[in-house]
Amino acid sequence: MDTKFHDDLAQDLSLMLNNSDDYNVIIQVGENHNMKEFRIHSNILRARSPYFKNALSTLSGRSSKRKTDNSKRNDIIEFKKPNINPNSFELILKYIYTGEVDLSKQPGEDILGVLVASDELQLGKLFDHVQDHLIEKQSVWVKQNYVLVLHTIFKLSNCKKLQDHCIKSICADPKPFITSENFPSLDRDIVYELLKRDDLQIEEAVAWDHLIKWGIEQTPGLGSKNNDRAKWSDSNYKALKRTLSHFIPLIRFVEISPADFYDKVRPYKAVIPEYIYEDITEFYYKNTLPEATILPPRNAKVRIESKLIKLNLAGIIAGWIERRNEKELSHKYNFDPLYRSSQDGVNTNTFRTKCNNQGPCLVLVKHQQSAKIYGGYNPLGFMGYGGQWCNTTESFIFSFENGRDIQNMKISRVNNGYNNYAIYEDYNQGFNFGNVFYMNSDQIYFNNNGYYDGNINNVGSPYLNINFVPEEIEVFKITTS
Repeated sequence: MDTKFHDDLAQDLSLMLNNSDDYNVIIQVGENHNMKEFRIHSNILRARSPYFKNALSTLSGRSSKRKTDNSKRNDIIEFKKPNINPNSFELILKYIYTGEVDLSKQPGEDILGVLVASDELQLGKLFDHVQDHLIEKQSVWVKQNYVLVLHTIFKLSNCKKLQDHCIKSICADPKPFITSENFPSLDRDIVYELLKRDDLQIEEAVAWDHLIKWGIEQTPGLGSKNNDRAKWSDSNYKALKRTLSHFIPLIRFVEISPADFYDKVRPYKAVIPEYIYEDITEFYYKNTLPEATILPPRNAKVRIESKLIKLNLAGIIAGWIERRNEKELSHKYNFDPLYRSSQDGVNTNTFRTKCNNQGPCLVLVKHQQSAKIYGGYNPLGFMGYGGQWCNTTESFIFSFENGRDIQNMKISRVNNGYNNYAIYEDYNQGFNFGNVFYMNSDQIYFNNNGYYDGNINNVGSPYLNINFVPEEIEVFKITTS
């Protein structure tokens, strides 16, 4: 039977560390008044740290008369590590010699120092442990010292877990951090990581305000000594534009009110790429979503990948499903693609194979010679019956003037008393909303037989009572959470 005496081994190695008479390595850490020397055994370092194994192998065959950061003199190997503070290094040596580390009573700054040093010294298990400790046990300290922590960990490529923790925590309550006096001093990578997030819980006008303040502070020739726009030259604006060039596309301008756009964005027109400014101006004048610059609203409750409509229009459809404003949705909506005619062909058999028994579905159709988008919501899903009317009060038919327009939408719901005729299921057809809007073979049909309310005349215009070949049909499975 194996018997293991790990406790005794750790205790003996700890004594060896504290009474290192036969040391052959000196490591000097820290600098100036906060500097300390440690006498250590090279065999322990080689066995425990890949960094020291490589460094000691390099130095073991080299003799030098001059003292360098890493050098060998009189059979004593010397290292200088001014970037590691003594308190952190003591914890690291305890781990190297005994495999033990106790961070419970250590100040946060020393623990952060252990994280940085363990990364440099390639102590992977210790690095992971310290990262977890900062997340689980030091979250309050991390929050109080976000700038120090972020500037430190964004330099460590292995520190993704702590980076994600910090960014997610900030996104949940970003205003105190973004409006703090330290925000303008942040490294550009950190600012970029924050502004690109869809879950950043902040008003877009506030995000814009503080991006501008950050950019002014980061731009040579501007900053606190030159933050009065009235005194800026063209070269000042050009310099600010260069600073902000990667960040402007991250701003969700369509989420900024017209008043805030006029007061806060328009004065900085010179720093915004012309194509973005023109897109946004068109949005405010025409209420038409930008063609190329639109990003999803932060914390959007809708997800869709459609060739026919923008995300905001999917939000409007979700609002129609709940019979409320799309900004007040009670659920998150995923529109997952089931069928796309440009890929799958305009074919009822394929349609049924891909769409039957998938639950509630959204249908979108585009005419070949028109920008108009037609669609229908089937809350029952497609079931492939052999000719059967299906009862629901929740289906509806709709149209958009195009895939961007959020002003001229039309919707027609099932007429009271006709819910028994809301959906017609026939496996020989594709979709069929009450024989009012349906797909038969490779044709789309519109009729007004009274089953849907009078808005159907506007929804179907100008193709009411006319069948046409679609340019594209998309069908999405709808799930909520």
